Amino acid sequence: MTAADITTKKGRAALATRRDPHWYKLGEGVHLGFRKMTTDSGTWIARRRHDDKGYDFRSLGEQSSFDEAKRAAEEWALGVNQGASAKPTTVKEACALYVTDITHRKSATTGKDAAGRFRRLVDDVPIGRVALDKLRTSHVETWLHAQVDDIEADDPDALRRAKASANRNLATLKAALNKALKDRLVATDAGWKTVAKYKGVGRRRETILTPAESARLLSAMSDAARPFMTAIALIPSRPGEIAALRVRDFNAKAGTLALDGKTGRRVVPISTDAIAFLGGEVKDKLPGALIFAQTNGVQWTRFEWRDAFREAATAASFGPDVVTYTLRHTAITNLLAAGMDSVLVARLAGTSVEMIAKHYEHADSGTLRAMLDAVPSLVRGTA
Repeated sequence: MTAADITTKKGRAALATRRDPHWYKLGEGVHLGFRKMTTDSGTWIARRRHDDKGYDFRSLGEQSSFDEAKRAAEEWALGVNQGASAKPTTVKEACALYVTDITHRKSATTGKDAAGRFRRLVDDVPIGRVALDKLRTSHVETWLHAQVDDIEADDPDALRRAKASANRNLATLKAALNKALKDRLVATDAGWKTVAKYKGVGRRRETILTPAESARLLSAMSDAARPFMTAIALIPSRPGEIAALRVRDFNAKAGTLALDGKTGRRVVPISTDAIAFLGGEVKDKLPGALIFAQTNGVQWTRFEWRDAFREAATAASFGPDVVTYTLRHTAITNLLAAGMDSVLVARLAGTSVEMIAKHYEHADSGTLRAMLDAVPSLVRGTA
């Protein structure tokens, strides 16, 4: 009986379709098999004989050629011979092993933090099901970028924070994968070693405009963009919230503004300057009309306000760190520096007290120092 030829495409095409693989010997105790599934397709499988006379098997899936399948089988067999597990370990399983290890070696708190990251970002997403020996750089990069895909690009601080968080998650994932490599659960770290973290995201943007700088910037705006940008400077809200405002959202008598944002709909008080400014902008407009619109009457989008802002900022000699959200950050910083309670600022800005405390502590420091200095000292005036 002529041996089946699985080394060539022509030979594999002539094979009988069957469940049992057609085997080809690669070396002592190591075989490569091809399972003919249909008339024109099939899958590869590796087999290795172990000491107790049984076999280990590894599914290799579809391969582009015999040479590729042969290379994958030989790498797997070599890894097992050097102590790697014969059973494929998934990324999710490797992460679970890492959590167990650091919980005992470091602390329960460290283990709990890592477990939380993996539960949110690995366990139920595609990368978690990938076997370590099939993990590719593209898998890890796709996983990394997915963590920032839904962040508004025009909110630089939010994007920076998201990238910084993604960097921490990447470091934790790499630690788990490196442990798997050390434990010989995979033969190489090629699938993740070269994945780079985001650069330049370790610190928040510190740019805060002075009143004179704000006036210079707004003066450089086009006639269409200036009212919209002025509102952002007067009201500590996100640009998208300001862009969506309708005349009916402004209550001049009560001095309030209804805003729809990430925290839901909120009605907030606004300053006397903002009331006067909005009163002029809503004059002669119907209740359902946009308060701020482009010259063609269409609502501002982040791409259009970004371009309008950049053009004005360049004309006014501001650098790339000054962006649309700089107006919002400046407004929030000024409120905190004036002594306004962070709970009220968070309500006005549509964010959490925790976010205010975390990202605007620089604005609080002067006010807090003044309050501390106002407390009678037990040692002031002593020699």
